[in-house]
Amino acid sequence: MAEAVRPAGGLEGRTVIVTGGGTGIGRACAERLAADGAAVTICGRTESKLQEAAARIKAVADCGGSVQHVVTDVTDEDDVKRLVARALEPTGKLDGCVANAGGGGGMGPYHVQDTQEFLRVLHLNVLGTMLCVKHTVPPMVEAGGGSFVGMSSIAGHQTHLYFGAYTVGKAGIEQMMRNAADEYGAQQVRFNAIRPGFVATEIMEGIPRESEVYQSYITQTPMGDVGQPDDVGHLARFLIGPESRWITGQIINVDGGHSLRRGPDFTQFAEAAHGRAVLDGKLP
Repeated sequence: MAEAVRPAGGLEGRTVIVTGGGTGIGRACAERLAADGAAVTICGRTESKLQEAAARIKAVADCGGSVQHVVTDVTDEDDVKRLVARALEPTGKLDGCVANAGGGGGMGPYHVQDTQEFLRVLHLNVLGTMLCVKHTVPPMVEAGGGSFVGMSSIAGHQTHLYFGAYTVGKAGIEQMMRNAADEYGAQQVRFNAIRPGFVATEIMEGIPRESEVYQSYITQTPMGDVGQPDDVGHLARFLIGPESRWITGQIINVDGGHSLRRGPDFTQFAEAAHGRAVLDGKLP
């Protein structure tokens, strides 16, 4: 199979924020953007991971691309304000944002969900994305337009047993992107979301390859494999770039066809954590 051809450059002079850019999908998005000439600001909560990611991104930055990093908690509005202000420094404007920061937790059926953990996951995914929208829209409007990419998941539209707040949060991001696309279309600010399937990131490395859970991903994926962070990074670069100027309000799957079938089955892990009786609806 021939290697996919990516655009050469095309983002020179553009400034883009990538949240959760220290690892996995976020780092891959930042690499792809910087490689095509963008001035990229990555953020996350761990300084050491951001430093490592920035060094890796600098090594592949072509066409005048650059990278800087800012320690940021996207659920803290003051942190997000500082992030946007720092991102404006290289060029004085903002052209795009990839709101990748997110995550899950609290695996188990809803009747045993810890309320505070449920809220934490919702805040990380939904509130974090909203705060990025809130504070990146004004500078993008001032720049004459821009592109915002939300990071959803196939869990945002397929059932993922025992994923708690994660599925709800990702579905919320998708609807936020649709609404924002409608609200800011006249200002030439576009909003789209990406739905990754099973991607080989540090988090997914925690699923043993011999487990029933892992096999449930593979058997429900027509292409019979797992994705790579770069698969998502290439799409993020396209959605940020001028080639996608007429695309807004869309949710695009990057999942090897997994969305054609059904979600993964985490019963094996949930039963080990909670017991069969709890999965059947009984209290522990």
